[in-house]
Amino acid sequence: MRISALEGCATAVWGYGREGRAALRALLSVLEAAGTARSPSSSAGGTPTAHESRPSGGSALDPRLRGDDEFQVGVTLSERDASGLSAPRPALICSADEAQAARAEFGDSIDLHVGEPSLDLLRRFDWIVKSPGISPYRGVAAEALHAGVRFTSGTALWFGEHQARDPQVPTLCITASKGKSTTTALVAHLLRASGRRVALAGNIGLPLLELLLPVPAAEPSADVGALATPAVDAYVIELSSYQTGDAVAPDVAILLNLYPEHLDWHGSEARYYEDKCALIEGVGAKRVVLNAENPALVQRFGARADAIWFGTPQGWHFDAASGGILRGSERVFEAAELPLPGAHNARNLCAALAAIEALGIDARPLAQAARSFRALPHRLQPLGERAGRLYVNDSISTTPHASLAALAHYRGRRVAILVGGHDRGLDWSDFVAALRSEAPAVIVCMGANGPRIAQALGASGASGFALLEAPDLPAAVATAEASLDARASSDDRGVLLLSPGAPSFGEFRDYAERGRRFATLTGFDAEALGQIEGLGIA
Repeated sequence: MRISALEGCATAVWGYGREGRAALRALLSVLEAAGTARSPSSSAGGTPTAHESRPSGGSALDPRLRGDDEFQVGVTLSERDASGLSAPRPALICSADEAQAARAEFGDSIDLHVGEPSLDLLRRFDWIVKSPGISPYRGVAAEALHAGVRFTSGTALWFGEHQARDPQVPTLCITASKGKSTTTALVAHLLRASGRRVALAGNIGLPLLELLLPVPAAEPSADVGALATPAVDAYVIELSSYQTGDAVAPDVAILLNLYPEHLDWHGSEARYYEDKCALIEGVGAKRVVLNAENPALVQRFGARADAIWFGTPQGWHFDAASGGILRGSERVFEAAELPLPGAHNARNLCAALAAIEALGIDARPLAQAARSFRALPHRLQPLGERAGRLYVNDSISTTPHASLAALAHYRGRRVAILVGGHDRGLDWSDFVAALRSEAPAVIVCMGANGPRIAQALGASGASGFALLEAPDLPAAVATAEASLDARASSDDRGVLLLSPGAPSFGEFRDYAERGRRFATLTGFDAEALGQIEGLGIA
């Protein structure tokens, strides 16, 4: 579906995160170029239009933030045609705080609906551009889908533009339960090292719609519209499980692993797996790259003859015994030269090389460029040492399996790990089982699901570690430091590792804010953590 298909439609963007803002900008650019978005001044005076009508009754809110100026936005297309009304301005459904920011950016070029929408409101629109964080399986969104309300997304709209404008440019789409951002950035880095111009975008931190470029006024065209795709050699795109089903015919689809995640959004583990695997099974991917070392993927796709597998002796794989990255029997790269900690990152590099190979490019000479890759922040990021103790920020860890991978990297060290956060119902049994054989020195359980994790660990029979609880991150840091101090030796002051295995919602806006807070609490400069490099076109 192209953005131009929304011309003449009553369209609302639901959610004002970065994806929502990008959708509004793109929508306004196309509609204004087509002349269908009425300027705020065009209705001054005379008979009120649909946007100027006011319901009876008053409110202490500014009427623009109350949504009154789109009182009749629900008239159907046929009713608008018959009455001669112009097509409505795009609407935004958002919170009151977001509405203030939206009005500051977009002025009167959009209509605002503040608060959780009702089914009646959603049914007034021809199309809803839904932000990724809004689950279609819960609440009013699920009701609206059942009632026939039509939803699309920024991801779907971008793929529509790509298919129409530059389908010859390959798209590589990467998803996983863990490791997808690092692998996506590695693919882009290696392709750029080969001299190719690459767009890096998606869930990694840049909405796809932000890649679209304004067309110069000297080049008006009904086909081109107001936006154009950039001149690039490849698109490298990270997709979350919220977005995988919106991709269209990616040239290469990469699925690194499957572990239970985002159960609050998907509703069940089975549905999460189904949505995640939509990138492989449901969107017409031309080539697929899969991880032979992930049991869930082997069970689901093992019989798929056309898949390209990494993690096998015949393909790209990491030999943990020797520390080599191999393509078949050929030793191509030393994992020790990769500026990323952990065996899991060596396997992420194998995935990136296999993805590039799936494009028909010889990836072996590109492997050497991995030496110059810069690690993404909040991913096993050493903050530094204080009084001989190492502090590590792994705030991106939002699953128990990610926490286990972090512990594996510091095997042999005296570690205090901070786990817990928002409780979305994930199963911690694998984490608990792993600690029966090898455990850190200290485990501090925090946040909403901290008591549940502590209860599972306490009932497991695992021993050899201090099990402590704290209500929040500041208390968890203080508790862990005190416990490490009590166990410190002259040659190892220990490692304080934030690897929560849970989202940050409730206490923090996102994992990045949690990581910055951890840095501040432990005496490091939060601003020095850095940003993800290379987003956009380079």
